[in-house]
Amino acid sequence: MGKVKVLGKGQIVIPVSIRKKYGIEPGTEMQIFEHANKIYLLPPSTNPVHQAMGCLPKAPSLSAELLEERKKDFT
Repeated sequence: MGKVKVLGKGQIVIPVSIRKKYGIEPGTEMQIFEHANKIYLLPPSTNPVHQAMGCLPKAPSLSAELLEERKKDFT
């Protein structure tokens, strides 16, 4: 993980190795969002659903709790 410095207008410089790896060129539009006090910067993708998979933390998961609630509704 590298460090970047925020410039006067809120700009950051993405290291060249990362730009090359993800095909980021001048003018490339990227997605930015925040979750759980983290900022995510996503390069363009032909399959955004696949790219987003796994980017959010697995815990806490409310699936088990939701399934238990659903069981109560049908019993």
